Amino acid sequence: MFSDPVKNLKAFQLRETDIVVDLGAGTGFYTVAASGMAPAGKIYAVELQNDFLVTIRNKVKEAQLKNVECLLGNVERLHGTHLKDGIADKAIASNILSQVELREKFLQEVKRILKQGGEVMLVDWSPASQIFQTKIAIPKEKAKELFHEAGFIFTRDIDAGAHHYGMIFRKL
Repeated sequence: MFSDPVKNLKAFQLRETDIVVDLGAGTGFYTVAASGMAPAGKIYAVELQNDFLVTIRNKVKEAQLKNVECLLGNVERLHGTHLKDGIADKAIASNILSQVELREKFLQEVKRILKQGGEVMLVDWSPASQIFQTKIAIPKEKAKELFHEAGFIFTRDIDAGAHHYGMIFRKL
């Protein structure tokens, strides 16, 4: 019913040594899955809510993951993730575009932290989904337009499940 992080990350084609940023990491579903797919890389879980960071830290400790760092950060502010410019090979933006109010700032921050040619995987609620409030969901074409205006190039769609859409964008 919901989007499968492992399936989506396989479609994202993570490499063993990738540096990955999970933006708005929530309870860490993508963070933990990415850690196993990039064991020689580094995974940064960036989350604004401290309670969620505690949950992620507990999952990381329980799974004995050594390549995950949890950061309290605001993805809607330039430098709000507290990461260096051009640090990441890949960024994950799952169910966050529909939640952020400052979308332009969010996209600037994504672009700032990605290396030249780095990619971002967008997974978000489909407006057709009966589970999520459709007035808040961002239509796929609108999301594509926002990324294009921010200087990203659309590379491909991914099948993100019945209630989501998924797209991969590359930083120019």
